[in-house]
Amino acid sequence: MLSIKRLSLEDARVLIAGAREKAEEVGVPMRIAVADESGQLIAFERMDGGKLTSTIIAQDKAYTAAGAKRTTESYGEASQPGKPAYGINSAIGGRLLVVAGGIPVAVDGEVVGAIGISSGTPAQDSECARAGVERFLASL
Repeated sequence: MLSIKRLSLEDARVLIAGAREKAEEVGVPMRIAVADESGQLIAFERMDGGKLTSTIIAQDKAYTAAGAKRTTESYGEASQPGKPAYGINSAIGGRLLVVAGGIPVAVDGEVVGAIGISSGTPAQDSECARAGVERFLASL
């Protein structure tokens, strides 16, 4: 029998609050998704004014970061022509994203979920995702 650590709904709310605060600070209304360790959506927030297409992108960033147990940004680097993961972004019906903004959440070295952010630049998305993770880890 397996014992699996995963984010709770309350944990997801903490992650979202940290990301939202940073999004407000940088002045970009974000779409914020939190997934469990298997990439399944736990919670989602759509800030007023965020990009329509960013709803699915944020969810897929969280899915990718949780499932791959790595940042979406690192997949972007590894998926360039000639690199080991070239073409990975076309796998699983295109759900694997290779743009910054998806970050796994690890507790005691174990990935328990992930956060995905979209609507800003890749750097802004990543900054907001990191702020969410930092808020969550500080709450432990």
